[in-house]
Amino acid sequence: MPLFDAHPALLVMADGTAYRGWSFGAPGTTIGEVVFNTGMTGYQEVLTDPSYCGQIVLFTYPELGNTGVNLEDEESERPQVRGAIARNICTRPSNWRSTQSLPDYLKQHQIPGIYGIDTRALTRKIRQFGAMNGGISTEILDPVELLALVQAAPSMAGLNLVRQVTTQQIYEWSEPTTTGWEFNPEAKPAEGETLTVVALDFGVKRNILRRLASYGCRVIVVPAHTPPEEILKYNPDGIFLSNGPGDPAAVTEGIETTKALLQSQKPVFGICMGHQILGLSLGADTYKLKFGHRGLNQPAGLQTKVEITSQNHSFAIAPHSLPDADVEITHLNLNDRTVAGLRHKSLPLFSVQYHPEASPGPHDADYLFHQFVQAMRQAKLATADVN
Repeated sequence: MPLFDAHPALLVMADGTAYRGWSFGAPGTTIGEVVFNTGMTGYQEVLTDPSYCGQIVLFTYPELGNTGVNLEDEESERPQVRGAIARNICTRPSNWRSTQSLPDYLKQHQIPGIYGIDTRALTRKIRQFGAMNGGISTEILDPVELLALVQAAPSMAGLNLVRQVTTQQIYEWSEPTTTGWEFNPEAKPAEGETLTVVALDFGVKRNILRRLASYGCRVIVVPAHTPPEEILKYNPDGIFLSNGPGDPAAVTEGIETTKALLQSQKPVFGICMGHQILGLSLGADTYKLKFGHRGLNQPAGLQTKVEITSQNHSFAIAPHSLPDADVEITHLNLNDRTVAGLRHKSLPLFSVQYHPEASPGPHDADYLFHQFVQAMRQAKLATADVN
């Protein structure tokens, strides 16, 4: 962006550190938790991921906006972030799929951004001192004044942000991954088979729903506050617990609903917040990570196999709080040994702390959707045998 067209912007962190740069996106003031994402691609998917609600995303990759934006790559109906931070911004994208520039897209949706700051220094600060609140403004250019607003904002710990992103209406999702983007030839429905999945929407990404549909599932998406008896009226073959923003321990309705659903002994699959909700419903505790995991190359595994995974979360399950008699850890984040997957020893319940739908990210973990489908098939056969 030519500097003679740029407008000044200010970023102030909760510790008082100030960064002066230039505005891209919408003018105004925004406050949120500042976190960094190390992905080199997929900025539109990141911006529209409901798990980022309440956060300002710092992109460590230095060039942002080169491929523009398009409607197909949105993970929800609009950007969910509070703001964006970049080193350099491209205003004239070059990609055959592009329909709009990134600055115009954020401006359309009233999302402020700042560019031209030292993003490496800011990333090092967050790694050293942890994620903290920050504020971006084109209106308040006095660091002391903006700092007062930042320090008055609530911490992410204890916040229930699911209410802001969950669907308000029950709907059915039937769109699979399009043929041109399908990467797994085994992802196809069995002939004559229909498996019904009820997805609790804590902030679900569209590509998760596409992957379930690609494997032949009829997907019914319900609000996070839907009572368990209402969910069971659909006679689902499986329950899916989606990703979402904020502190999982604060999503008390979701935890209580999941506890009740576990009594049905139906297969349950959780991703990200859904993983944490499942862990909490089984009696585990969660805690806030120093700066979280956000990127496309997080290694996860346990013994002989390593998956490169896409991750986006601030909280993790405390391993020693899991009931060892009932639950086993299936995956660890191999960077810091935090819990990245769990499975019940006798019931068809499992979850992962990463994003196997690969949007954006690698495809290593797509097999988990097939694993969920297999669990539903086995449960359905067992029920038929009893009857």
